[in-house]
Amino acid sequence: MIDLYTSSTPNGHKASVTLEELELPYEVHAISLSDGDQKTAEFLAMNPNGRIPVIVDREADNFVVFETGAIMVYLAEKTGRLLPTDVKVRSVVMQWLMFQMGGIGPMMGQANVFHRYFPEKIQPAIDRYQKETRRLFEVLERGLDGKEYLAGDYSIADIANWCWVRTHKWSGVEVEGLPNLQAWMDRLAARPACQKGTKIPFREKKPEGSQEEKDKKFAEDALKMVTR
Repeated sequence: MIDLYTSSTPNGHKASVTLEELELPYEVHAISLSDGDQKTAEFLAMNPNGRIPVIVDREADNFVVFETGAIMVYLAEKTGRLLPTDVKVRSVVMQWLMFQMGGIGPMMGQANVFHRYFPEKIQPAIDRYQKETRRLFEVLERGLDGKEYLAGDYSIADIANWCWVRTHKWSGVEVEGLPNLQAWMDRLAARPACQKGTKIPFREKKPEGSQEEKDKKFAEDALKMVTR
């Protein structure tokens, strides 16, 4: 059994989708980022960086893993799935995984901060991160040319990138003119594990009000998170 400490974010979904794809039993522990659950002494004992997600593998003497890329690699190696053993093919998967961790995630995250969360709009910063995000989307477009998945076969590289790219509208970045990327996004969105994993953690009570009010509340909570 895996304990998953997570919240409903792209990084959180990277872990939950991977767990769903690998069909591993896990128990969800929802972390409220706006309330600062990730900064408690108990959580910091698991991840000194104070970020979600974190997993604890009960079957391996309660071994703790933090950082999403490390979590995905650990789970893939544990099951022997979604990460090839061939050195070259494995390297391709790792290249695209690192691409997400070093590029897609940070750039989209900053686009979210300046486009959605900060009360004052700093247009040069918004333009900078949205343009860089679009450029990275174009890299994915080229990488998917003639392929269904980034490394040939479906892998953790696809999960990692998709969990972020699927939120492109929140970052204010469109995917028009990128047919390979759009087809790939649809391909993953149709997978049952992707559908289920992106609903973790499940919220029984949905926020009330109009979509605009919900988005405003989400942005306010997110601002608390990024300024802690």
